[in-house]
Amino acid sequence: MVPNFNIPRNNTSEMLSYIWKVIDLPFLSQNDLLYKISFVLYILTPEKAKIFIKNCIDHKFIIEDENENLKLSNSLRNNLNKWQSRRRNEILEKSILINKSTDLNSNFNNDHKTLLKFFTDKATINRAAIIPNSHFKLLVFNPKIGIIKSEVKGSKEEQYNIEIDVNKKVLKHNCHDFIARRAEEKKFCKHLLKLFLLLYAKNSTSTEFFLKNIAKNIDKWEFNS
Repeated sequence: MVPNFNIPRNNTSEMLSYIWKVIDLPFLSQNDLLYKISFVLYILTPEKAKIFIKNCIDHKFIIEDENENLKLSNSLRNNLNKWQSRRRNEILEKSILINKSTDLNSNFNNDHKTLLKFFTDKATINRAAIIPNSHFKLLVFNPKIGIIKSEVKGSKEEQYNIEIDVNKKVLKHNCHDFIARRAEEKKFCKHLLKLFLLLYAKNSTSTEFFLKNIAKNIDKWEFNS
């Protein structure tokens, strides 16, 4: 989810919440708030900032305490706390995702990394990193007959299939991303990439046999569903 940092100028409470997200203070004086609005954030002129602050106080979006400090109303403070919690979780998830993708890359030798780059990109590596290993049920992994078969559980409980046949030079998969975009470009979706990462951990030599065969004969291979 991409946060929206456009200034909601037509809604007083939302604009106040926006300002408080940026200043991130529990309370401050009226003069400090005016200064930050006008000379730090450059959102309003001092004259308009005075009017805006008075409007917020009149509508009880801001509460003035006994020391004449201003703080958000309880309802707006609760909303801000929820927003901050979501943002922390989003940042944490992104950090975990980056670490996972870094760990995945560090587990493979240069030849394997080069092969993976032939079929994928950084964004797909990041998406593959968070797929649980338990979503894959490997049915066949046999370089002697040149066949890989696996079932994959999708994110919305869909059941996908993967079938790779070296002799027929056919790679079949049926997730939407692969059908709509990847197959035509002969690239891997997150499911195919994750499968090969799992296979590499199981048997690196056999995995590279399949990858090299596809890469060297890519024009002869058919990617379909």
